[in-house]
Formats: sequence, C-alpha cells, structure tokens
Amino acid sequence: MGAHTLVFAHRGSSAALPEHTLAAYLRALDEGVDGLECDVRLTRDGHLVCVHDRRLERTSNGRGLVSAYTLAELERLDFGSWHESVNGDDPPDPDRTRLLTLDRLLTAVRAADRDVRLLIETKHPAKQGPEVERRLVALLRQHGLATPSPDQRVRVTVMSFSALAVRRVRALAPELPTVLLLEVLPPGLLRRGRLPFGAHVAGPGIDLVRARPQLVPHLREAGHPVYVWTVNETADLDLIEAYGVEGIITDRPRMVLDHLGR
Repeated sequence: MGAHTLVFAHRGSSAALPEHTLAAYLRALDEGVDGLECDVRLTRDGHLVCVHDRRLERTSNGRGLVSAYTLAELERLDFGSWHESVNGDDPPDPDRTRLLTLDRLLTAVRAADRDVRLLIETKHPAKQGPEVERRLVALLRQHGLATPSPDQRVRVTVMSFSALAVRRVRALAPELPTVLLLEVLPPGLLRRGRLPFGAHVAGPGIDLVRARPQLVPHLREAGHPVYVWTVNETADLDLIEAYGVEGIITDRPRMVLDHLGR
C-alpha cells in the first residue's frame, strides 16, 4: 500500500467539516484526495440529495424522514450548525450548512478541473426502491458520466449494501463500476472469494476486516479490488497496509495521505 492506493474522503473531509456539505468536499479536494464518497437518497419529489441517515435529526434541525420532504422543504433546513466547526459563524457559511444535492456535487466536481473518482452509495431499504438507481443513472447521463471513457476527469463508481441495487446499476449502466459494501460476511463468500453478479469491487468495513483476516486476501485472489471503510486510525491503516488494498475510505483524508507519505 502506498502511492497507488486510492484515498476517498468519506462524506467529504467529514471529521473537519459537516458531512455531506459542499465545504467538506471542497476541503477534501484541497487536501489532495483521489476521490470523494457520498450517500444519496430521494426526496418526496424525486431529487437525489446527499444525506446518509433515513431521518433528519442527527445532521440537521429537521425531524422525520428525508423521503417525506420535498427538495424545497429540505433546502430550508440547516445541515451544518450541529458541527463544532460551524459554531460561532455569524452568519453561517451556506456551503457548510446548506443541503447538498447530487446534481450540485457533480457540477462542483466537474468544475474542479482535476482527476476525481466519485463513489456514490445508494441507500436501502428505501421507500422508492429501484427508483433511486434509475434516477441516479439518469442524472449521471445528464452529466456525461454514465459511460466511463479514458479522457474523463471525473470517474463514477456506484456502491450499495444491497446486492439487488448493485445488479440494477449493472443493468441500467453496464459500464459503470460497482462496489458491494460488506458489513457482515455473506454465506460462502470467504470460501469462494467471489462477489455476487454485478459487483466489481468489494467494500468491507474495517470491523469485518479485523474480524476476518483472510477476507481481503481471498477477495483479491479472486480478482476483486478492495476498498475498505471507514479507516480513521493509524492502527487500522497499519493493519490493512500488508493487504495492499486498492482504496481507503476515511473521514480524515489528510491524516491518511500523510501516513501514506503523500
């Protein structure tokens, strides 16, 4: 592991700034990451927004389900003042407090004029079911990102914990790379080392990597690149260094880059 290992900012540089805000993503780019990671959910009126939780309480001053609100209603909420970095801002920086849509994030990443890999996680179970993947692929097509090409500066990979969602992406946009996220070990995976149909990359959590030392070697021997999440401690970086994983997803990208000598 070293210069070739991709470093992804998990929800932006989210230890330093409020997660899923434009400021957190722009800071991660300034810190030198290879890529960004975001979660997407659908609003009641069908817009993709960058929010992790099903409910609003943890990261905003709203209450209830994200899917119960329209985009206009969500944009009236504060998504950043809970974070210590925003305390005392008067007035608060809108890039640190405003809801971020995926469309706005894609526009910002394309405007960065540098190579960026973007990991987009579709959250399930979701009230809208397969509409999440349909809307996502349609938006990627609008931005010219649904069919990777060698000259593209922005490269998108779609992730999910749902194997069904990964297969849907494969059917809708066969050339997009996909990651199956793993929090627990599916039956037979450790023995076979093979991911379900439609998944290109394995995405085990660091807890699973710790608990199953042979998992990463088996996946890599079967030909699957491995992205590990969410790696925030130097001890965990030391643990996965011997595996030679292809990607690290972290809340603390500058720390990881420093550890890798970059």
